[in-house]
Amino acid sequence: MSQSMLHNPAAERAVLSGICSHGIDAFVDVDGIVESDSFVIEENQIIYKCLKKVFEESSVIDISSVLAAANDLGFGENFKDKEAVEHLRGVYNFPIELENVRNHAVKIRKLQLARDIQRQVKIVHANISDITGDESVNEIISIAEAPIMELSHAFNRSDDDKPNKIGSEIEEYIAHLEENPTEMVGISSGYARYDEAIGGGFRRKCVDLVAARPKVGKSVFAENVALHVSGKLKIPVLMLDTEMSKEDHLNRILANLSDTSINDISTGSFAENDCVRSKVKEAASEVQDIPYDYISIAGRSFEETLSIMRRWIFQKVGFDKNGRVNDCLIVYDYLKLMSSGQISDSLREFQVLGFQMTSLHNFCVQYDCPCLSFVQLNRDGITRETTDVVSGSDRLIWLCTSFSIFKNKSIEEVAEDGDDNGNKKLVPIICRHGPALSDTDYINMTMYGEQAKLIEGKTRNEVKLKTKEKDEGFIVNDDIESQAEEDTDQSLERLSEIIDEGKK
Repeated sequence: MSQSMLHNPAAERAVLSGICSHGIDAFVDVDGIVESDSFVIEENQIIYKCLKKVFEESSVIDISSVLAAANDLGFGENFKDKEAVEHLRGVYNFPIELENVRNHAVKIRKLQLARDIQRQVKIVHANISDITGDESVNEIISIAEAPIMELSHAFNRSDDDKPNKIGSEIEEYIAHLEENPTEMVGISSGYARYDEAIGGGFRRKCVDLVAARPKVGKSVFAENVALHVSGKLKIPVLMLDTEMSKEDHLNRILANLSDTSINDISTGSFAENDCVRSKVKEAASEVQDIPYDYISIAGRSFEETLSIMRRWIFQKVGFDKNGRVNDCLIVYDYLKLMSSGQISDSLREFQVLGFQMTSLHNFCVQYDCPCLSFVQLNRDGITRETTDVVSGSDRLIWLCTSFSIFKNKSIEEVAEDGDDNGNKKLVPIICRHGPALSDTDYINMTMYGEQAKLIEGKTRNEVKLKTKEKDEGFIVNDDIESQAEEDTDQSLERLSEIIDEGKK
């Protein structure tokens, strides 16, 4: 079908006539669907712009007001031609029922989408012609699919690009909250204290960042979160891994779910014990049914990775009836340069990482999904716990929703907290939506490396409070202590009354 066939003059006239006949009621009904570019005939584009201009100041439409709007918009010359005026009169006098106007608007909007796709296909054809053969298969596919997917997403999502009064629909919002109570705003990580610190789990449109030194357990952290979200919550998870193979992940997952040593899994020695073998088989059966997708992105360009994420959302996650992406979580382990070729004389490493974080953040905003990402701590992160210990770029901190540090506890911290309060610590430092933790406080975490398990414990302050309570017999807290003293005084007074009554 040629582009000349991708329009419907009768539907275009019906929409414009409906607005002229029924005024603001018809305009409001179609304005969120069509725009001036939805009309192919130039005269119809101009008339729609003029009608929109009229409604900025009035709710009444007549030919003189349309002509006045045309002069204000610089289209006065277009209506000096007799045929143009006759066309406007024909539009104004064309009969149509109000309930039919929206149907015609939808029709011409679909034709506009078809024309947009047609244009994108031509661009794709031109870009494909520049392929040299050095590109990866995914990069080549991305050239074709990315523009079409972007169009599809733009067409399906709600019209949210216009400013609206902040209080509009607030009653409906309150009703929605009342009818759909939830314990958490976002997706739970499986770690209650961490969820609370960052403001209710992983929220849509947000990138939550966790930084750690090499070999501390970033991947174990990522794996445990992914297993909780996909296994317990049954929410799709995409694991983007820059280092580990699929077999490495399977070994850790099976070890985690069966409480078996990773070495026993990887060497196959688990099969020597029937009980252990049964647990591993049961874990394998469980893994088959969870919505957990994995892909190695080692050596891939960041643009290719974004294409993979986009394709996963369209193919595996999907959209609800309102065009909103269904619940999902992307785990990116971890942000780094994939090759030295990304660095040039004009672009340094920290700038490349900054651009990656910007693109990742924009992706999450555009597709309304959350992302848990990891990044490397520099050497300062061994002893310090501030935002300047991230390798790469300040921009990683600027654009993340929460920033936490995951690290080994020092010998002194283990001694102070006690051996049963973990060997790792998680320190939420910046949290846009949550309270984070108070200074010097952290969440105790226990990592069982052999089973790839990470367990959340109490916070440091909770441990200190519990220890003080145990040592002194009561919690030393001003409010609680005052209440205790008051209760004691009342008890003594009552005892005194009883003694006096006994004497009488």
